[in-house]
Amino acid sequence: MQIKFKELTLNNFKSHQELTVNFGERTVITGDNAKGKSTIPQAITWLLYGMDALGSKLDPTPITYEADQTMVSLLLNVDGKDLLLGRELVKGKAKYYINEVPSKATEFNEVLTEMFDKDLFLSLFNPNYFFTLNWTKQRKMILQYVSAPANKQVFKELPEAQGNKLSELVKKHSMKNLKEIHRENKNKLNKQYIAAQSRTKTLKEQLENNAPTVPLESLNAEDSILKKEIQELESVIDSAAEKNSEFNSLQSQILALNDQIEMSKERWPKLRDEKIEDTCRTCKRPLDEESIQAVEDDKSKRVDEYKAQHNEIVNKRNTLKEKLKVLEYIDVSEQRTKVRELEAKRSPLQQEMSKHKQLEGLQEQVSEAENNEKHTLLSLNESIFILDSIKDFEAKEAELQAEKVKGLFENLSIKLFKELKTSDEPQPDFEIEKDGKGYKKLSLSEGIRAGLELRNVLSEQSEVIAPVFVDNAESITKFKEPNGQLIISRVVAGKELEVKVDEQD
Repeated sequence: MQIKFKELTLNNFKSHQELTVNFGERTVITGDNAKGKSTIPQAITWLLYGMDALGSKLDPTPITYEADQTMVSLLLNVDGKDLLLGRELVKGKAKYYINEVPSKATEFNEVLTEMFDKDLFLSLFNPNYFFTLNWTKQRKMILQYVSAPANKQVFKELPEAQGNKLSELVKKHSMKNLKEIHRENKNKLNKQYIAAQSRTKTLKEQLENNAPTVPLESLNAEDSILKKEIQELESVIDSAAEKNSEFNSLQSQILALNDQIEMSKERWPKLRDEKIEDTCRTCKRPLDEESIQAVEDDKSKRVDEYKAQHNEIVNKRNTLKEKLKVLEYIDVSEQRTKVRELEAKRSPLQQEMSKHKQLEGLQEQVSEAENNEKHTLLSLNESIFILDSIKDFEAKEAELQAEKVKGLFENLSIKLFKELKTSDEPQPDFEIEKDGKGYKKLSLSEGIRAGLELRNVLSEQSEVIAPVFVDNAESITKFKEPNGQLIISRVVAGKELEVKVDEQD
């Protein structure tokens, strides 16, 4: 896009009651101080945006005279097409005109917005305007024309291990997501690694404190001897138990039969002395001889049965006594005492042997804990390596981008990032420097040259050619003329305001 100013008309604008300025490719404004030279570019920016050339609020009302109305109109040509814009202020109320047609503020602003960005236009028109912007806006304006270097380009600049690792990882995740993933992993794995180290240390201490003092082979040999002695004694005890069981059984049976014999003896006197009654026990009537004989026969029968039963019990007991005579009770109390003594000797051996078993378990746990600690450390180091690689990637990306930006300028350098000793990532910054000095430290002439070079870069990159106003041109003897129309303002002592189109300075 090419923008050219053709004619500017001022009515009651600050110090100018009536002024018409015709612009050429090179327009020179001269005059002494306070003759209204700077008012001309201010009128243009007020017309377009209601502000002065540096973006500050501007009161356009007359200074040395009174007027009810202020009017500014500008005929400009955009890509070969004329456009007449006007802004009028009547009693504090603004009116707008597009090609002399009264228009609403929104319509007027839409026309401007469609043509060009406000900050870009003002930076092209007045090189000093750019430096009034916040550094974030300045940075954005420059970087919008300089793309970040491709990942592949940055990977090539990194150490091979870092470049290969990141180039593989970005196939699945963006660099931003990788950073978030491995930051979280690092924090989590740091805690896990500390816990793993603590567990390994605790298990090793347990292993050391519970280590057996006697070799397992010696314990097994000694325990085997004691176990064999116990088995031999238990064999004797078991054999005796079988025999003693029969002896005890016979004794128990004999005792039981003795009790039965004693009980039988207690029943005999009653049966023996039982009288034969001659009367019925129920009705008390005398019995006849036949009945008496029946009673005698019944008693005799019961006596015979008693004797037979009694003799049977006695004979059974005597038979068992005869069997018991041939048996001998074996006393194994000595053997049992010996077994207890041997078991007491085995107890400490078995405790030591148990330590060996526990030792095997602890060794397995220690090995497992060491492996877990090792794998956790590997994972932690992996995330740290990736984060360091991303940090180096961002630093290299910033460096390459800064080089691309630097390539746009001849005499200026641009600082895009802060130089911090300790930082996870480059911190965005923006400062224009000339000969190692920041813009604010430049002299007036240096500042003008810096602004013009910056302005030309913006024009070339945006492909927008707009008029440029150079104020205080008397402070510089020579400068590279910018593209587009050039409007120069010079202070000439004792001279009235003069505007002329001059092809040569």
